[in-house]
Amino acid sequence: MEDQSKGKILIVEDEKSMREVLRILLEGEGYDVTVAADSVDSIGLLNKDIFDMVITDIKMPKMDGFEVLRKVKDISPSTLVIMITAFGTTESAIEAMQAGAYDYIHKPFKIDEIRLVVKKALEKRKLSEEVSILREKIKTTYELGNIFWKSKKMQELLNILPKIAQSNSNVIITGESGTGKELVATTVHNLSSRKGKNLVAINCASLPEGLLESELFGHMKGAFTGAVYNKQGMFEIADDGSIFLDEICEMPINLQAKLLRVLENNTFRRVGGTTDIRVDVRIISATNKDIKEEVASGRFREDLFYRLNVVPLHIPPLRERKEDIPLLAEQFLAKFSSSKRVLSPEVMRLFVNYQWRGNVRELENLIERMVLLIDKEEITIEDIPQEMIRLSDEMKNIPEMTREGADLDKIIENIERNYLINALKIANGNKTEAARLLNLSFRSFRHRLSKYGIK
Repeated sequence: MEDQSKGKILIVEDEKSMREVLRILLEGEGYDVTVAADSVDSIGLLNKDIFDMVITDIKMPKMDGFEVLRKVKDISPSTLVIMITAFGTTESAIEAMQAGAYDYIHKPFKIDEIRLVVKKALEKRKLSEEVSILREKIKTTYELGNIFWKSKKMQELLNILPKIAQSNSNVIITGESGTGKELVATTVHNLSSRKGKNLVAINCASLPEGLLESELFGHMKGAFTGAVYNKQGMFEIADDGSIFLDEICEMPINLQAKLLRVLENNTFRRVGGTTDIRVDVRIISATNKDIKEEVASGRFREDLFYRLNVVPLHIPPLRERKEDIPLLAEQFLAKFSSSKRVLSPEVMRLFVNYQWRGNVRELENLIERMVLLIDKEEITIEDIPQEMIRLSDEMKNIPEMTREGADLDKIIENIERNYLINALKIANGNKTEAARLLNLSFRSFRHRLSKYGIK
């Protein structure tokens, strides 16, 4: 908006007293107001300037309000139009809304009524503009292989992906569940010279050892009960392409030795087979565990780890890259809704400050559910699950866990102190009732108050 005003408004009203009342009222609210005594003058003004809103009377000489409305929509489709008349009927109201009016007000109107209508309309327009700008940024600025980011941590990670992709080195991706490890793996493949070849994915935790071996390396007819035909494995299917081994730390130790042979010789045998099969496959693996700890404990082969860990990539959890949350939220809104949906500022603040233990997957699932169940344009705080709000409130005074560590005793003390104070507030200072609310004995409650110096 120009000149720091809340918005530019054009008033089209042939009655001078009404015109001045509206001008004084809206200028007092901080809007940049221009007035036109008739509809012909208004068209000249519309051709010279861009207005956020036009407020027009319907009954006017020369050209009525409906013609003004049509002219406005021809000249500036995004400009909001509010119709005012003393001769309102249901039919004319319907006609105005069908022609594209934002709202319809009858004379005489209350000052608070028009003040509220104008305020809500311009706030909605501004929000829609911000959403459009943000969605355009998502398309042009922060996207690489369908990965959206704005945070410095993700920029640092994703800026090196093209260089990594052009090599044939094996990549291991670490990060919490739901951070987008498979998406990064897909991007590495799609940016590489292997693009256009197969990228096959398998979750190592989803199958028992025997079936996992058959899935990876295939089997020969008669190799085991149920093997009624020869079957290709994932490595054969991925030849000249890439294979994504998700949850690699869940691979049984015996099968790890067979995977190591593929890495060393580029050959393997099908289950029950006697012939070596040679392949050229790039391995991209991922885990949500501390793989070095798995190696130290003997659950993961050290020699296999060094073969896989040529290029390590770590994806930080969503709570450590909060700048990405609005971008991701807008992406998922656009993905799951055919119409324009927006999140209220309160909801966006809640999202940014929430911990997202399920990371990007949790955010995506929540927005998909809300789009499905909520039948309105703006999603507000009332639409958010109460459990999420409660958890968010409980975490407000808990500092983030970072790689620098945290003082756990101090954190627990702050939480305990806040609960004691809140219980006293709810109980209106009655210590017996406050103790009951916290399931504490009166003696224990009083001791804790003394411990923290709470009067």
